[in-house]
Amino acid sequence: MDSLTEAFPVLRLSDKGSESVEDVVVRESPLTIILNDQELATLLCTPADLKHLAIGFLFSEGLVKGRDRIRKVMVDERVGVVRVEADGIEDTGGNAVFKRFITSGCGRGASFYSAADVQGRIKVDSRLEITASEILALVRGFQGRSTLYRATGGVHSAALCDTRGILLFSEDIGRHNAIDKIFGQCIWADIVTDDRIVITSGRISSEILIKVARRNIPMIVSKSAPTNLGLNLATDLGVTLVGFARGKRMNVYTHDWRVKRDD
Repeated sequence: MDSLTEAFPVLRLSDKGSESVEDVVVRESPLTIILNDQELATLLCTPADLKHLAIGFLFSEGLVKGRDRIRKVMVDERVGVVRVEADGIEDTGGNAVFKRFITSGCGRGASFYSAADVQGRIKVDSRLEITASEILALVRGFQGRSTLYRATGGVHSAALCDTRGILLFSEDIGRHNAIDKIFGQCIWADIVTDDRIVITSGRISSEILIKVARRNIPMIVSKSAPTNLGLNLATDLGVTLVGFARGKRMNVYTHDWRVKRDD
């Protein structure tokens, strides 16, 4: 974890007075993704798991359609560059010119789609069911998992789960990035995402919802809030959206038939 944090001297003020202390903050670094020799996007991220971040980003944005399309992935951690060579690249803008974005993924992430593009094209097909107590148990395990958050308070977390526990976990300064790292692992290692659950620490916006629906994941859970477009898409795309999952409560906003009441 030392490579992901840095110590800074600070003046801490409180009702008990002031003191000079050392605080630990998370590192933030740019990652440039180059697809078939074209600079596609620069993400501001936590400098870890860069290969999976790049792969997850490309799949989440619909630019690469399958693991078998990727010929080569080259990571240069020193300069923060991932080069991906792939076949059959989707042309999402009507031409072959890519746009360049710089983003941390916390406001609006880089996007090569619109909500209208995916409505009617993605529909999650799953009969997954889970009890409310099982969801809250997953959230409790999730909240205790992030050592980087406990050290810095400066990252988002994401997890892929089944009904029994956490299967994959990742963290990043960007909520989009944390989810893309999870999906990058799934894609690269051929890990099935059908009938799985995503837990995120961040709000559930339309871009987050679309990332989940693209992987045929039927449920997303957050301790935070959804947006109205995120809710509308969850309704249309067949995703159960759970927000404000904290302590002993939660809000089930869409497709609540998947959440069974405890006896």
